[in-house]
Amino acid sequence: MATTDETSTPTPQTRAERAADPTLGVVSRAAWRDDSASLLTRGYRFGEHIWRRVPGGARSAPMRLLFSDALLVRGAEGVAAFYDDQRVARHGAMPPFIQETLFGHESVHSLDGEDHRHRKATFVSALYEDEQVARLRPHLEREWRHEVDEWIAGGTRSAYDAAVGALGRAIMRWAGLPGTGEAKTRWARRQAQIVDGFGVPYSPEYVLSALNRRWSDRHAERLIRAVRAGRLDAHPDTALAAWAWHRDRDGRLLSARLAGVELQNSFRPMIAVARFSAFAAKRLQEHPEWRERIAAEVSERASLVDGPLATAFAQEIRRLSPFVPMLPAFATQDIEVDGRTVRAGGRIVLDILGTDTDERSWERPDVFDPERFVGVDDYEAIAAFIPHGGADVATGHRCPGEKLAIAGLAASISALSDPRLTVLPAGLEVNERRMPTKPRSGGRVRAAGSSDGARCPFHR
Repeated sequence: MATTDETSTPTPQTRAERAADPTLGVVSRAAWRDDSASLLTRGYRFGEHIWRRVPGGARSAPMRLLFSDALLVRGAEGVAAFYDDQRVARHGAMPPFIQETLFGHESVHSLDGEDHRHRKATFVSALYEDEQVARLRPHLEREWRHEVDEWIAGGTRSAYDAAVGALGRAIMRWAGLPGTGEAKTRWARRQAQIVDGFGVPYSPEYVLSALNRRWSDRHAERLIRAVRAGRLDAHPDTALAAWAWHRDRDGRLLSARLAGVELQNSFRPMIAVARFSAFAAKRLQEHPEWRERIAAEVSERASLVDGPLATAFAQEIRRLSPFVPMLPAFATQDIEVDGRTVRAGGRIVLDILGTDTDERSWERPDVFDPERFVGVDDYEAIAAFIPHGGADVATGHRCPGEKLAIAGLAASISALSDPRLTVLPAGLEVNERRMPTKPRSGGRVRAAGSSDGARCPFHR
């Protein structure tokens, strides 16, 4: 067995031996190498780069992240290890520049154990129950019908921009937030920009994301204070009421600031679905046969929501285009996966994209085929399907808003399949180095027969 001498530079032979010997685990890898910069430069292809270090089909691969030993894991085995709350903690694992902008300071995403389960219970009751999904459906129907009418009348919004507005207005009405449709659309755009800019700390977009986060936090805090002071009515079934009156394990109300943060975490994920909607436009343009099938389904059901074919299409979009490529956590005990070990204190990183496209778990994993989800009702039972996280919704870290997100995306797909519309092929390329990403144009949509589609591709 090779030994580690941290005072000297390992020879090339020693490095190769370490990479090939799974019994050495992660800790034995020399500290001279860190993969953090590669994550920023490779984006969604980062996992592919790391998996080249180990034999094909491996469930774990050693790496270093933020100058700490780490283990990248995938597949059902990796999901089971990552969501083992007895051996894994999330507090402090998310880089601060992501935690503070996307999720908010002290939000549920940074909690573990009983504190996490207690606060998560409010998310489950406010978002996950079937009654809550049912409340959202008429809002989705109305808002997407409005967007389709706008396109037919000559509108030029992309699928992404239309989804930010439609999904934002729908989810904010569902959440019980006050204000006009125009005001909701403006706030939805701020929330969408937070999502768009959180992953590019090297860019001015991140600064704008931080500013929009600050504005949104203040606005949400004012809403919470207004409810508590009796100046604003909040229906008991809404997320606004749930967070205004949520109490911690000691029976104390959350601070108005933190309650406002969790209120945003209840509705912002739906606005983030707009990115999936842009991918849906791309896939519908590439697969006209599915557009026809879904359009026929909408016509037969006379509804844009809950169509089985649109839902299957939505699931395949989520599988191949997850929001982020991976998630980090800390190992609180030594964790062994597939013969490799990350020591207590090191990071365990779940490869979301690598799991959703794992060749051991999926037939033809790289092929876009919504048919694989037709007739699948219990998608949570698929261990290697984790676009919104894994494990149990109530006790683990799977997103309780997943059913709402699926409903919103399926409605988007149904709307985009309208035969009176067309998705233009220009601008559908995807920059996989950027996180999060989407088709460059957002999916340009026009009324069918519009002359816009005949313009010169070099003069737009």
